[in-house]
Amino acid sequence: MRQEFVEVLKKARGNHHLERHEVIVLLQARGEEVDALGRAADGVRAAFLGDEVHLRGIIEFSNYCRRNCLYCGLRRDNRKLRRYRLTPGEILAAARRVAGLGLPTVVLQSGEDPHYTAPVLADIIRRLKEEVGVEAVTLSVGERSFEDYRLWREAGADRYLLKHETADAALFARLRPGTTLQERLLRLKWLRDLGYQVGSGNIVGLPGQTLETLAADILLLRELDVEMAGIGPFIPHPETPLGNEPPGGLELTLKVLAVSRLLLPRAHLPATTALGTIHPAGRRLGLCFGANVIMPDTTPPPYRRYYQIYPGKAGMDDEMEATLVALKNMIHSLNRRVGRGPGHAPKIQGGMNNEV
Repeated sequence: MRQEFVEVLKKARGNHHLERHEVIVLLQARGEEVDALGRAADGVRAAFLGDEVHLRGIIEFSNYCRRNCLYCGLRRDNRKLRRYRLTPGEILAAARRVAGLGLPTVVLQSGEDPHYTAPVLADIIRRLKEEVGVEAVTLSVGERSFEDYRLWREAGADRYLLKHETADAALFARLRPGTTLQERLLRLKWLRDLGYQVGSGNIVGLPGQTLETLAADILLLRELDVEMAGIGPFIPHPETPLGNEPPGGLELTLKVLAVSRLLLPRAHLPATTALGTIHPAGRRLGLCFGANVIMPDTTPPPYRRYYQIYPGKAGMDDEMEATLVALKNMIHSLNRRVGRGPGHAPKIQGGMNNEV
């Protein structure tokens, strides 16, 4: 292994802080260096978060989107996508099934769909907590107003996931027409000010991305001091302007995940569905490179196949019960345990998460 790599890895494990050029050294890992990086990240995960893996049921309740992002299959101009919206009753019914499967956390995700007004979503959040008994609610519905975020927080929402996608402002503006990175970061500040557990994250392998960009992504996540970071590979969708671009690579995505774990020792990092889509063992590898969360798709089957941010999503046609059995078996095969309770970030609850 390169001496420079060894020294930087030691520094990252010791104080969880690196300069941008040092992050790039780790992202340049090859061969046995990649294995060493994965072991280091897994060790930090074990030391700070223990062996539990938290399962969070994700309900994708609308695939309408007012945005026209170049990389996303939900983009407004994709006329070939069959659109759907779940009613509040359907959302609550799906959440009851999630709770019945023993998953204490629900993630409500959609495209940026103004059809669901702030009061409508606030009522759903309250009912999830009061009627269904959901222990924690995460929202991921994009850019909304400060007042919307405030209303949802007051209704009982615990977490908000708003991925920054890329820390390169020019690339962000090019890939997300009509939006700016500055506005994105402002909303992440609002969420922090309102007391949410904040999640962000980036896409690995975007056209025009460099290792310098990826290093900036990781350092931005550290600067934001996020409670969760979603990191997954770019998967081209044929009905987008980037449909003919190559996908993000497995190894590079794992390296970004591992370096993020080294610099964010207390954050929750999912082994994403996208990672499991580009490789059959993607989620398992993610758990070996620092991840400690999995978010199985618990969207009702009639709608699940139409939430196509990217094509070929892993587990799209699987029964939820069978999916959970397979995930739990995988977790146990790694000598890990399924997390119990809401799985709040350690810095929120002042210590280690509960273990099973």
